[in-house]
Amino acid sequence: MANILIIDDETMICDILSRKVKSMGHEAASANTLSDGVHMAVNGSFDVIFLDVRLPDGNGLSAIPDLKGAASRPEVIIMTGYGEPDGAELAIQNGAWDYIEKPSSINKMVLPLVRALQYREAAEQGGVSELNRRNGIIGRSSQIKACLSQAAQAARSHANVLLTGETGTGKELIAWAIHDNSTRSGNSFIVVDCAAMTETLVESMLFGHEKGAYTGADKGKEGLIRQADGGTLFLDEVGELPLSIQGSFLRVLQERRFRPLGGKYEVKSDFRLIAATNRDLDQMVLQGRFRSDLLHRLRSFSINLPPLRNRPRDIIDLTMSRLSMLCERDSIPMKGVSPEFLESLTLYGWPGNVRELFNALERALAVARNETTLFSKHLPNDIRISIARAAVEQKVSEKETAPDRNAESLPTMQDYRDAAIMEAEKEYLGTLMSIAGNHIKEACRISGLSRSRLYELLKKYDIKKSF
Repeated sequence: MANILIIDDETMICDILSRKVKSMGHEAASANTLSDGVHMAVNGSFDVIFLDVRLPDGNGLSAIPDLKGAASRPEVIIMTGYGEPDGAELAIQNGAWDYIEKPSSINKMVLPLVRALQYREAAEQGGVSELNRRNGIIGRSSQIKACLSQAAQAARSHANVLLTGETGTGKELIAWAIHDNSTRSGNSFIVVDCAAMTETLVESMLFGHEKGAYTGADKGKEGLIRQADGGTLFLDEVGELPLSIQGSFLRVLQERRFRPLGGKYEVKSDFRLIAATNRDLDQMVLQGRFRSDLLHRLRSFSINLPPLRNRPRDIIDLTMSRLSMLCERDSIPMKGVSPEFLESLTLYGWPGNVRELFNALERALAVARNETTLFSKHLPNDIRISIARAAVEQKVSEKETAPDRNAESLPTMQDYRDAAIMEAEKEYLGTLMSIAGNHIKEACRISGLSRSRLYELLKKYDIKKSF
């Protein structure tokens, strides 16, 4: 028997799904707001969560990491009446089990539930995939846990792996972890930085060459692919691999054999390939800059590493671990950190991700060399300026979008006009009677009003008069 949570503001959907789930022999609970749903998920134990996207208090997609980070590690099935391709992509990237549109038949909505429960049962019987060696990978967020789980799955296979993510997210660390937790861990881990190799040298670097293969080749050299025999070949920044070489490398992936430059015979190499990139390879394929058949080969197993800004809870762990390492390296006492220092770190967007964070911490430590505690002022100015600008822009935005508190008390145009006219008439009549010495005849002459109309206005505004 499984526990199912349904988070949807439509009570009818909750009721229908709950009845169906219970008829299948499972327990069902429901919540009509995102905050209530997240609270129930974090404090309860659920196997599967049905999650609506548009909820009264937020977007369901933003809560997927929190839901999957719950102790029971539930599978999340997204359901929405506003299907969008970007939303579907975001849901899958965040680890959703499936993405279904409403309205759908009850059977179509339940089928993903059945499959998710079958998967959880099989996973329990087979054991949870975990890395025995994390190789310095730090983080407790649900996003990084999902990446580590995928890395553990990849380590148990020989499939090619493609690591994607922004610069500085730790793709090489994950690649090392996959290698060190695989059956190839005792053999070489060969790193190839495709961005650092010129087009004229990349072929020689990868395939090697025989003596006399080209001008200056006074002796033979073993290529990196051959050096990776029995181990792992890590192609970093694979999007920079020249198009002219991609075809040759594709054949190597298919056959695991190649011919060194100037060589007469083919050479075998039993390597496991892990590639990494911060580029959109699908877009490069459309632009004719990357071979689609090579991309398919690279992407046998894909892991997308989340940017640091999407996992703020890991920033503190990374910070304390790095500071400890730096202080030990420099033989200085461990620095204290002020709350403002940590708050600044979590407020910044970290476009350079973990690499930028580590560089900022090293700079802060150098500035505060003779001080016992780190404060925000020790951070690089560009980071402090970015945080300050973001805070000001947010306040301006909130002020511009905030509803006018006086809007409800604003009169209609007609009422406003009538009030303005009355004020003007009262002021005019007061001045008129003062100039006319409070004499009606003189006031009528100056104003052009008839006696009866003047009397009427004076009475209306309670202005003294004489005859």
